[in-house]
Amino acid sequence: MGTRIRSIDYDHDGQELQGEFAWDDEWTEPRPCVVVIHDAMKSDQGFEEERAVTLAAMGYSAFALDVYGRGIHGDEGDDAHTLMKPFQADRLFLQQRLLAGLRAAAEQPESDGEHMAAIGYCFGGLCALDLARMNAPLLGVASFHGNLAPPIWPEGQAPKERIRPRVIALHGWDDPYGPPSVIEPFAREMSDRGADWQLHAYGDTVHSFTNIRYDMPERGTVYSARAERRSWRALSGFLEEIFARAGRG
Repeated sequence: MGTRIRSIDYDHDGQELQGEFAWDDEWTEPRPCVVVIHDAMKSDQGFEEERAVTLAAMGYSAFALDVYGRGIHGDEGDDAHTLMKPFQADRLFLQQRLLAGLRAAAEQPESDGEHMAAIGYCFGGLCALDLARMNAPLLGVASFHGNLAPPIWPEGQAPKERIRPRVIALHGWDDPYGPPSVIEPFAREMSDRGADWQLHAYGDTVHSFTNIRYDMPERGTVYSARAERRSWRALSGFLEEIFARAGRG
């Protein structure tokens, strides 16, 4: 039958969650797993699930995890702020919610839980970077037009240890939600913590450049087929590299 997708129920801190797991039923052994983290809207239009299916067709198991809760979706632009705000305010709680999704992905029989990566879009990009910042058990993370700013740590509590997952940030240079002024602090943070990191900045490109559903110039979100194609190609090479280094490419 080929590539398939199924719903996975799991929970964290009393909240019921539901993710979507993609795999190929012709596989005879577990495959490296790529976790896909949704944007601030977590719309019900299936963008992250589509990405998971694409990744499964590339030979990876993939899990579109859930941050907000089973059945919770944004329908209007203002929903994004309402849904995202509590997690932005408590990034440590957000990180624990994300770890629950990683565990759910690793538990699937088609998933090689020892060889995992995470990718995220917009808010999900922030989430992916936070997983790297906390040294979650991942080989690498990728942020697509994500918020690059680190958590605001209490004085003296900012982590100093080396970031072990490899990091790639795929960013629109003209993104009004992540202007060029955020780039240098992000680069300094990654370098200060010894990360193996890279940044791809796409010119004449703003926010949400991968998702044609958010092609709304009045909100600073414009789909770019060129930037989407280039960023996916960059991700593909990144995944090949990190899993090959681990002997699973």
